[in-house]
Amino acid sequence: MWEVGTSFRLLSSGAAHPVHRTWAEQVRPRVAAAGLDRGWLAELVPPAGYVADFVNPAPTGPAPTLQCELAGILAAPADRVRRDLDRLARERGGRGPRARALYADPAARLPRVVEEVETYWEVALAPYWARIRTALDADVFHRARQVAEHGTARLFNDLHPSVSWDDNELRLTRGRRVLSRPTAGAGLLLIPSAFTGPGVLTRVGPPEPPQLAYPARGVGALWEPRPLARTDAVAAVLGRSRTRLLTELETPASTTELAHRTGLSAAGVSQHLTALRAAGLVSAHRAGRSVLYARTSVADALLAAAGRPAALPAAGRAGAAGSAR
Repeated sequence: MWEVGTSFRLLSSGAAHPVHRTWAEQVRPRVAAAGLDRGWLAELVPPAGYVADFVNPAPTGPAPTLQCELAGILAAPADRVRRDLDRLARERGGRGPRARALYADPAARLPRVVEEVETYWEVALAPYWARIRTALDADVFHRARQVAEHGTARLFNDLHPSVSWDDNELRLTRGRRVLSRPTAGAGLLLIPSAFTGPGVLTRVGPPEPPQLAYPARGVGALWEPRPLARTDAVAAVLGRSRTRLLTELETPASTTELAHRTGLSAAGVSQHLTALRAAGLVSAHRAGRSVLYARTSVADALLAAAGRPAALPAAGRAGAAGSAR
């Protein structure tokens, strides 16, 4: 949900983001076509300022699923929802029609919120999730290694320019208030994010642990085209048409778009995509009346491996060396 909220806010801003411009140009028209730019999320996740905390439940583990976090939203107590909406109204100068309906009957309206989040996820994030998740996982691995090799102080002091650790105290240079351990909730959750922007974001809602979201390492290169080596070896196994479709799915696309790009018939593209999806090389995501297809991390690994020179067996290497001598 951190990625849902921060990515939706980025789209709402209308800005041509220097890092996420490619993604935004693809996604913004789909979001508008689905009416998501004027729905529940538009009132609960404003372009700036406070975001209702109940739409961002504390993660229950290192890799929560969307369904797990949506269940957390549905389970939000009515008084918690109303308290968050009161704060949102104070900061925005009033409530929109959906926020008023949600305030009146949280139990009846929260399923509508969750339904819209699921739609947004399918349109804006699911087709790109393999790439985003790889960047987030790499950041977690790096931070864990930092702690293991150098300790917690190195982790915090390297996290972000606005974050520092000194004398058993964590400081945020632009923090608005002082938080003590008894009032902040137990623990601290660090949330690497692709869409937070240049700064860090915090969420404090005791008794849940405070959360600190920060830009993940490598996000600057997230949407750069990934170089593909020669695909002859893959084509020999999958066939040239299916290999061509995989290379075209550097960015998610519909059957019609792929047919236009490749010159294949729409029926042929559909048949090939069905086979690639069954093999776990392609995923499908509903976007309004069309379906977007995306290359999976398995396909990325396959194409990357095909471009690396094959290592000779040990005996072959020894024989080659002997011949040279």
